[in-house]
Amino acid sequence: MRITVIRTVTLAAVSAAALCFGAATATAAVPLAQPDQGRIGVQLSHGETEALAGGPIPALVTMVVPLNRIGAGLHSDTQIYRDANGGVHASLRQVISETTTHPDGSITLYLNAPGTRDGRVFDIYQNWTQ
Repeated sequence: MRITVIRTVTLAAVSAAALCFGAATATAAVPLAQPDQGRIGVQLSHGETEALAGGPIPALVTMVVPLNRIGAGLHSDTQIYRDANGGVHASLRQVISETTTHPDGSITLYLNAPGTRDGRVFDIYQNWTQ
């Protein structure tokens, strides 16, 4: 448990720093807090989502966090494969990159508190209307 907390805190710090340094347009990111659900997050604009998709952050995150600890809220028009149990079969970069193919595509990222959300560390949601 102690290692999980340390790893999660370290990951949060590294992710926050990576978002600040990796996405130069991150000044418009909208911070989100859902303390009742045990998570904090950020909603990125289309440009920020493109910058994130094209940078090293998705690969760095998945080096630390296994894909089975990252939840994906896929858009209803997604082309990403989801099995009968709801399992998403795509990398973090694929989920983010698919969003950038839409003119208004953006993502919302959440960092979950340890022990919440069925053990997921991150949740990512795709957003677009066109």
